[in-house]
Amino acid sequence: MRNKLIDANQLDIKEHVIDIRRVTKVVKGGRNFRFAALVVVGDENGFVGVGTGKAMEIPDAIRKGIQDAKKNLIQVPIVGTTIPHEVIGHFGAGNVLIMPAKEGTGIIAGGPVRAVLELAGLKDVRAKSLGTNNSRNMVNATMDGLKQLKRTEEVARLRGKSVEELLG
Repeated sequence: MRNKLIDANQLDIKEHVIDIRRVTKVVKGGRNFRFAALVVVGDENGFVGVGTGKAMEIPDAIRKGIQDAKKNLIQVPIVGTTIPHEVIGHFGAGNVLIMPAKEGTGIIAGGPVRAVLELAGLKDVRAKSLGTNNSRNMVNATMDGLKQLKRTEEVARLRGKSVEELLG
């Protein structure tokens, strides 16, 4: 399901800029300044992607980040308004624990993680950042966690059992 290419043009995509940083390269003639943007895109209906862009001007960096994010879309399995099971996503020093929540809970998550979960279309979910508070690592750890999610039907098919056998 995740292996097929997702066409971003057919989705109603919203974007959210997580972080903009000024990066400097010291050269013989002085310093070169560029801007690096971290952007999350999603259709709030199960598709979400993360991308980065770097350019001399901020709008160009954001545009490049959006293009990159559209190339890296994943589909998130949603059960009702939450996720199927608890998961821990890892990336670098960043670990993000994502837990399902009852209906009406809302999204309980900090900064960058919240943006990813909102654009993925999740309504009731809890998340806790363990380790770093670096926004890039937190976003990538969240994406890793969302990639690990599996529906009950997928697990049953992989094990060669029925859903009733698995749950009962």
